[in-house]
Amino acid sequence: MELAALTGAPDALFELGIFYATGLEIEPNLVVAHKWFNLAAARGNSSARHYRSEIAQEMAPEEIATAQKLAREWLQTH
Repeated sequence: MELAALTGAPDALFELGIFYATGLEIEPNLVVAHKWFNLAAARGNSSARHYRSEIAQEMAPEEIATAQKLAREWLQTH
């Protein structure tokens, strides 16, 4: 799935967010999930905006800031 996300396809980015948010086949990680939802939302996936907002309610401000930083770094390299 991460290979598909390297193309920047919004649906692939969204699916990675789902995997990390729910722990499907991957250790749950809300910071990483937020990062993928943020990237998917930026590329037009409206569901990602909703999910990003939902998990942000469970995160500390520092975690959200980290997720945003990771998203910016990903954008710089992809």
